Amino acid sequence: MSPSSRIVFIDVDGTILEHGASVAASAVEAIRLARANGHRVLLCTGRAAGDLDPAVLEIGVDGAVTNGGVTAVVGDEVVVSRLMPTASVDRLVSTLDRHDMHYFLQADDEVFASAGMTALVREYVRRIQEADEAQGVVRAEDSLAGLATRTYRDVSEAPVDGIAKAVFVSLASDGLDVLQAELGDEFHIVPGSIPLPGGSNGEICLQGTNKGTAIELVLAHLGEDPAIAVGIGDSWNDIEMFEVCGTSVAMGNAEPELQALADHVTTSIADDGVWNAFVHLGLIDAE
Repeated sequence: MSPSSRIVFIDVDGTILEHGASVAASAVEAIRLARANGHRVLLCTGRAAGDLDPAVLEIGVDGAVTNGGVTAVVGDEVVVSRLMPTASVDRLVSTLDRHDMHYFLQADDEVFASAGMTALVREYVRRIQEADEAQGVVRAEDSLAGLATRTYRDVSEAPVDGIAKAVFVSLASDGLDVLQAELGDEFHIVPGSIPLPGGSNGEICLQGTNKGTAIELVLAHLGEDPAIAVGIGDSWNDIEMFEVCGTSVAMGNAEPELQALADHVTTSIADDGVWNAFVHLGLIDAE
């Protein structure tokens, strides 16, 4: 890399991918131009690698931090892998079940769902469609088809020695607080960024496992200074990424409290947020 080259870690949902269904075309162009200009771009997402939208994978990137920092790949090389011990998985699942919560268990290559979680995802799609109708938004005919019809293998089939992360939905408004009180000694629990139905929802990884710690390991592997790193995101699992990267950028659609933690706030995903951020940072030219 040249002395002026940067390494960009970029979130997916709410940053590149809107509502889990529509890729921002200007973000695709910005990423491709930045890489052509000699910068490295890595995805940095809470999603499992096997759950990334094909349209996101088609963009072309230099690597990815996935499962909220559990796994990181640079090129074809796995440089970070921090799966949960089986005892931790057992404790986590028994706690979620005891509180009647719905949840996903994420492995690196697949996502498994508890009973009722598929129905919640379909309700999420219905809410998107209602909001689109109210706002006069017209999407490609098949843009939500995958989410609306998707089914998942049951959590009973999940490999207990291959679990990276969980995503939960509680019908109670204090679900996040309950899990923090019972599991906070071992697990890192953050509010969810996807507006799933229910009283509260969030993401769960092991303590010390987050996007920021994964980025530190990736930069050490590459022999690069965090000062040249850029982190771009819109949700609460991006806080540690903001703290590690020399420059942090919050999307305009992020909550104001998260925007206040960033060095720069760009426009929303629907208003060319990634493109405008890349221009602002000098990664690409405006024209």
